[in-house]
Amino acid sequence: MITPYPRLRAAYFNSGRRILLVVLCASSLALAQSKSPPNVVTLDWNKTIVVSKSTPTLQVVVNPMLRSGAPMHDGAFQGLKQLGADYVRYVPWLPYPRLAVAELEPPTKEKTSWDFSLIDPMTKDFLAATEGHSTVMNFSTIPTWLFKTDKPVGYPADPNQVYWDYTQGTELKDPSGGELGDYYARLVSWYTKGGFTDENGKQHTSGFHYSFPIWEVLNEVDFEHKMTPEQYTARYDAIVSAIHKVSPDTKFMGLALADPGADPRYFEYFLNPANHKQGIPLDYISYHFYASPSSDQDINNWQFTFFDQADRFLTTVRYIDAIRQRLSPQTKTDTDELGVILASDGAEIADGKAHPDTIPNLYWNAAGALYAYLFSGLAKQGIDVIGESQLVGYPSQFPSVSMIDWKNSKPNARFWVLSLLKDNFHAGDQLVETSLSSNSDIAAQGFITPAGKKLLLVNKRKRVIDVTLPEGAQNANLSIVDEASGEGAARASEQQGIHLDLAPFAVVVLSFR
Repeated sequence: MITPYPRLRAAYFNSGRRILLVVLCASSLALAQSKSPPNVVTLDWNKTIVVSKSTPTLQVVVNPMLRSGAPMHDGAFQGLKQLGADYVRYVPWLPYPRLAVAELEPPTKEKTSWDFSLIDPMTKDFLAATEGHSTVMNFSTIPTWLFKTDKPVGYPADPNQVYWDYTQGTELKDPSGGELGDYYARLVSWYTKGGFTDENGKQHTSGFHYSFPIWEVLNEVDFEHKMTPEQYTARYDAIVSAIHKVSPDTKFMGLALADPGADPRYFEYFLNPANHKQGIPLDYISYHFYASPSSDQDINNWQFTFFDQADRFLTTVRYIDAIRQRLSPQTKTDTDELGVILASDGAEIADGKAHPDTIPNLYWNAAGALYAYLFSGLAKQGIDVIGESQLVGYPSQFPSVSMIDWKNSKPNARFWVLSLLKDNFHAGDQLVETSLSSNSDIAAQGFITPAGKKLLLVNKRKRVIDVTLPEGAQNANLSIVDEASGEGAARASEQQGIHLDLAPFAVVVLSFR
């Protein structure tokens, strides 16, 4: 509307100018208040806060894409071999009973059902790809016929068909655990002693003489068969006793809890040597963490959810480790499943079909940054093995957890972040005192390594962040995994000056000269 009178027009205009000025001043003040404070990194190379025990690694979960001839097979195993990681966890798992269980039917006096024909090819490929490196073997799925169930539990004839209801039953038919231990002793003998004698006295020959340095006993026992701490501890003892007889040099890992913060009784009971049979080793415990954003969140929310949940997990780790140090301080810890499970993955499981690929490319950098953040936090707490989950996922099988792109079988940013950490940081490194003037948006940690001084930087946010580097970093060598590095290895560059712009969710290692 146009005001018809000159004085009224002038008053209206002047009033508008005053309102505009107030709005501009308020906006400027709000902008100044919302602008992030400088991210200045300060290092004290003379103050070691902890000597690292930590090894970064990953897990390999069996699924049809790892079978010979599958689209992801070659790229996945090539990437695993190229990585050259130690303590790689191998898990033939419950959704595919024919790929995970070597004796699917109970033995009779006439015959047994031992069959490794579908299991051996992937296991041999895994052991070839990790040759020269330590592994953590975990054939986690117990034959269901060993449990009391209302009726026999079936399984699909097609080994590639997913089946989520195989792990039925909570009480073993043989409460002593003898049958359970015998199953695992024969399975381990197949791979380490060239074969075994079955329940009817028949010899089965494999010709394999692999070495299994570590055996993890079952998986996510708080969910699978819903084991109590007492049940699990008794089953652990039975399995360990039986395997130890055929593979005396193997060390053992226990618990592998899905939700380690839910019930501390698992740790209080299992880590108490008084609750085990005499001579049972407690070499390692293990447990898991996945960030789990809700279905109404997107990457704008994930940048906060991932790291807030990670901080809660790191608090849980401190609590668990206090129990470990009190009851069994010689026991080591492996956090062998760390990652993100998006809500869309759960929806795929619920309705039994793959959903359209809606995962943005930057997600892989965000998930990689989360792992790097956890690596730094867990290393500071003295955790021994820090495992990213997992090598291969794809639509209908936890696509958001994959480290290999199911569209082209190339390693994604999650893989390359692990590779960056594995190549730069090792047990024995000194973590030095590192401080930030503003610590909400980035993470930083200095290391003294055999190769020299290094600084790990992680951008926790979906925006570019300017970092003021510490003294001596002006000419450092940079290795960077970010959106620009794509599905390639960390890109290399040379730092110029004291300011560094971290791209959204970038993971950077500065190597000081």
